[in-house]
Amino acid sequence: MKMTSLRKKLKLATIAVIFAFILSFGLTSCSDCDKSKEPVVNQTETTQTIAEISEQEVLEAQKAWGEGIVKIGEMYLNDGDYYQAATNHINEFYNYQNGSVLFKPTLTSEKQFRTDFEGALSYFVAGNENYPEDHGFAIKPWSNVRWENIGTKIIGNMAVAMGNYYFTPESGGDDVKVEYSFAYTKDADGNLKIILHDSHLPYSPAN
Repeated sequence: MKMTSLRKKLKLATIAVIFAFILSFGLTSCSDCDKSKEPVVNQTETTQTIAEISEQEVLEAQKAWGEGIVKIGEMYLNDGDYYQAATNHINEFYNYQNGSVLFKPTLTSEKQFRTDFEGALSYFVAGNENYPEDHGFAIKPWSNVRWENIGTKIIGNMAVAMGNYYFTPESGGDDVKVEYSFAYTKDADGNLKIILHDSHLPYSPAN
């Protein structure tokens, strides 16, 4: 009698285990089926496309920058609005619209590092009492800017160029050789913008 009762209990336990397994497997399969119906998202579609920069774009931007410096000087010589010309130049070539720019101009010793628009504008045309050492680099003025690009490194949406550029004085005389490192990126409209401007005179050992 006890043996019969034990067998019944074992059968019932076995049936319960099998039922639980079937139920669990069925729910899992159903869940997998629902997931298979969900649309598959391509990872590349959710990642914003990076606008890569070409070396030719960097060279063209450098040439246009030099022409802009000459234009500011021409406006100054002709009693034009050189202040507005310098403002337009900075807006066109520098990325202050999206934040600070690492700007280290050539002829500075007190406030040699500038990160805001006003600091850059003062360097080009002077007139800002917060930067008394500025004499207006762009209104020297210059008649030509010649670039000697030593090398360019491009990583996605950033390019860094290094070399020498030569400024020809409007009044005549020898070109002024300046060393530079510029970093560029593209804005939302695909325009190349300067995010780092570092220039200085070549090292001259003491005699």
